[in-house]
Amino acid sequence: MYGIALDLGTSGFRAQIIDLDTHETLKTVITMGHPLPGGNVMDHLDFAITTGEDVAHGVIIETVRRMFLKFDADLSKVERLAVCGNPIQLSLFQNIEIRDLAYAGENKQKMLGVQDVKRDARVFLASELFGNDFLPDCEVIVPPAIKHEIGADALAMMLETDFLTQTEPALVTDYGTNAEMALKVGDRIITASAAAGPAIEGQGISSGMLASPGAICDVKPEGEYWKILVLDREMEKREAYLINPVSGEIKESNGYEVSGITGTGVISVFALALKSGLIEKPPKLPNGKLILGPGIEITEKDVEEAGKAIGAIRAAHMTLIVESGIRYEDLEYAYMSGASGAYVDAEAARRLGAAPGYARKVVQFGNTSLALAWELVLDKSRLDDVIEIAKKITADHLMMATSDTFNNFYLCELSYWTMGMPLEMYDQMLELYGLPKLPRTLEHADIEKRVSKDIEQVGVGGLAILKEIGIILEVSVDKCIYCQKCVEECPEGALEIVETNGNRIAKYDSQKCLGTSCRRCVSICPENALDITKLKIKEK
Repeated sequence: MYGIALDLGTSGFRAQIIDLDTHETLKTVITMGHPLPGGNVMDHLDFAITTGEDVAHGVIIETVRRMFLKFDADLSKVERLAVCGNPIQLSLFQNIEIRDLAYAGENKQKMLGVQDVKRDARVFLASELFGNDFLPDCEVIVPPAIKHEIGADALAMMLETDFLTQTEPALVTDYGTNAEMALKVGDRIITASAAAGPAIEGQGISSGMLASPGAICDVKPEGEYWKILVLDREMEKREAYLINPVSGEIKESNGYEVSGITGTGVISVFALALKSGLIEKPPKLPNGKLILGPGIEITEKDVEEAGKAIGAIRAAHMTLIVESGIRYEDLEYAYMSGASGAYVDAEAARRLGAAPGYARKVVQFGNTSLALAWELVLDKSRLDDVIEIAKKITADHLMMATSDTFNNFYLCELSYWTMGMPLEMYDQMLELYGLPKLPRTLEHADIEKRVSKDIEQVGVGGLAILKEIGIILEVSVDKCIYCQKCVEECPEGALEIVETNGNRIAKYDSQKCLGTSCRRCVSICPENALDITKLKIKEK
């Protein structure tokens, strides 16, 4: 019999099928993006509210179904499915209330009747989600959230590291599009999240991609050349070639395919470019770009986009420290989890500010969310332990969106990354805001890497990638004059207008569509023919 562990990440899904008798992972399936339109968790939330929670739920369930089919296993033998993710992803997966997550104000929640929504642990039949013909004898296990915004993924990053046992100040961060974090000071735990955006995982970058085979994950200096490291089919780091990042000259190629660059590679590139002087003042680059391979470049626009993500995380870290009442130099541990936390060069991240350079010890973990789901699949009684631990974590939650401290820090970060504001002026701005100066990066930190890759064991069946999820959303466009302006305006090629039986239909590839952060198709239509609130999943 089988079990399945599923991680619903903001930038993509991860799933593993496990032999319940031998406890062996058989195969891993990942997606190359999130199935809902948009590049971050707020886009997904907005889509669900404006278009309909039932549509968002349907897209997620269909994606999960297509992932499971790639296991090439008899799914009637799946007994248990454990699912981890943030509160928005888990709520959409279960098709439960999400409006309380969109509106922080108590009056608004009261008006909508969504106050004090409970997200407790659940065990229920998979037929509630998939119908009776798919996973017919399977139960679904969903771990609890701690409180508003702090869900099973944040709980996992605390449980799967030794964060909770530390007596000295410790900070844990799950690096991703929505970076969850928690600071432990004595018995107090303060939680937060930073909407870093997709660049931290390689999306939104001109040559960016998620951590998967062919992705540049690290760079190392070798004279005037850079050594390019990529992920192979087993998600291990391999040396691909040496390249001159200014001229693009390649030598000593080792034959590994390079498809793009992931967020960890971007961090390494920025750290090395700053250290070597190729970046004197962000976002300026020599000749406007850095060349990392054939057709793979980092542009000044990429520096701005990735800088916003790195800046959001650094600003959130500093906000947690300041609001907790401790000093930067009091921080003993910094835990890094998630794909970016596993693959990134921790020293480069420290120098760049993506990891707190003032922590004396840095510990790198992999996908803690998938790891917790894996444990729950193998031992259902583990859920009772998780529930008890969740009850004991009396977390204070710090809302970055309403924090003046965060806003002031982030304004300085934006000025540094997008306008090249000198660090001396950064400190002067902080002084005006009544905030402490930028923390000093320690010359040396104790860095411990406890995993070699994001998913430590992909299984004997290897890793399968669902590159094109292929879910189409469609809506009738009765007033369409077939000018094709919307199709031409779409930056991702996600839209087409077709005519069926005399009716014109707009069809969107849900995975490619940028959702809330774009909507160019709606704004350019001369007839206001597109009503994306009426999108429905195309029938199979």
